[in-house]
Amino acid sequence: MVEINSRKAAIVGCGFVGAASAFALMESHLFTELVLIDADKNRAEGEALDISHGLPFSKPMRIYAGGYEDISDAAVVIVAAGAGQKPGETRLDLVKKNVGIFKSVIPEITKYNRSGILLVVANPVDILTYVAKQISGFPSNRVFGSGTVLDTARLKYLLGEHLGVDSRTVHAFIIGEHGDSEIAAWSSANVSGVPLHKFCEMRGHFEHDAAMERIAEDVKNSAYEIIEKKKATYYGIAMSVRRICEAIVRDEKSILPVSSIQNTDEINGVALSMPAIVGRHGVEGAVPIELSDDERAALKKSADTLKAVLADVM
Repeated sequence: MVEINSRKAAIVGCGFVGAASAFALMESHLFTELVLIDADKNRAEGEALDISHGLPFSKPMRIYAGGYEDISDAAVVIVAAGAGQKPGETRLDLVKKNVGIFKSVIPEITKYNRSGILLVVANPVDILTYVAKQISGFPSNRVFGSGTVLDTARLKYLLGEHLGVDSRTVHAFIIGEHGDSEIAAWSSANVSGVPLHKFCEMRGHFEHDAAMERIAEDVKNSAYEIIEKKKATYYGIAMSVRRICEAIVRDEKSILPVSSIQNTDEINGVALSMPAIVGRHGVEGAVPIELSDDERAALKKSADTLKAVLADVM
């Protein structure tokens, strides 16, 4: 078995998301080697050259276009291959096209790499994470998706704007599907340990229900708004990929709402996002958070929505 290089990553799929993720990882200085793979070899070569030409302003590393044989020692394989989301198209509308792509891509990855982490970024990420797990045969801790890491960042950003505070001091999660059935977990939300409702009142906001509904809808619709305005979203997810890779490479044990296979009494046999400890070995444990009865019911409904889609494609 090939020894894994903890400072090497691979990106499969060099569209907007893959290319932006490659740039973000170059800027992060996490890796010393990054291989880009795409069905269009010229596209991968062009992106690798473009980013490499900026290395004199960054840190030494090797960025190149390659084939699947080049990923044998990669610690993290980021799977961004798939069709993009078009205006007016939901994430779940993409499912059949991208499941087909994964059925050809994942066996190629596992043919050469059996020990790395598969980080799924393509949408619909929850469905594709489950598909990647089933096809790869990897243990569940080493196959997970970007999930609602970006949705959670959007929630923190909007709450920070609403409250006039640094969004990094906001602690809140979007859970469930990365998509239309996602849930804002208001019950556990706080600002530097102060319960959200109390902090809102400290800042002069008292219409809690209306504000929560508006902000949750704005988070849910963020991708649609961006796609309508600029045809694709890629910077936010690229920064999310960077953040997840930081947690892995540095073995941070960070708590992030990644999408992983759920095996609890309430939800099982589906991948969706819940807070989890992420480190060198991937998903190292679930983190239970306080949820109201309504939030638990919504989470179960989100899981059922995803299971219905899986039943059509598996």
